[in-house]
Amino acid sequence: MRFSVSRCHAYLAAGWAAIFAVLHFFWALGGEVGLDVSSGERLASERPAWFVAGGLWGVGFLCLIGSAVALGLQRRGVHGRRWRMLQLLGLAICLLLLVRGVLVEVLLIAGVSTVGEVSAAQKFWTFAVWNPWFILGGVLFGLAARSFGKGMVDRAAGAGSAVRH
Repeated sequence: MRFSVSRCHAYLAAGWAAIFAVLHFFWALGGEVGLDVSSGERLASERPAWFVAGGLWGVGFLCLIGSAVALGLQRRGVHGRRWRMLQLLGLAICLLLLVRGVLVEVLLIAGVSTVGEVSAAQKFWTFAVWNPWFILGGVLFGLAARSFGKGMVDRAAGAGSAVRH
């Protein structure tokens, strides 16, 4: 079995999503390390039901779905609608993560706060860890989706030229 660059991107994207899922499940189960600088001190200490259900468990499960999509992007032999759906899902995840990472970065740099006061620690960790983490995930999913599509098109073109000769 040959380990290609496209598969590497997909495995890295799947790993990225799995790590993020584990972190959210840790927080959902009561873990506290890093939650206050991620979500804010008030949400971390009060833990309202909507936040635990949607913001922690929900995001964790979405990350697992993203990991499954990334693993799908490393598969070969996917054709037709499934191929197109996987590629579009990978690109949509890429776009979502990049927009989230870049938009929050720009808003924090501009000093815009729509939710309330953002602590200095929360701002630091957002600049240093969270936004780069989202941008990394977006880049990995984008590369995996691009490589997945390119590999399929190249194989189809190669198969078509081999048949013509």
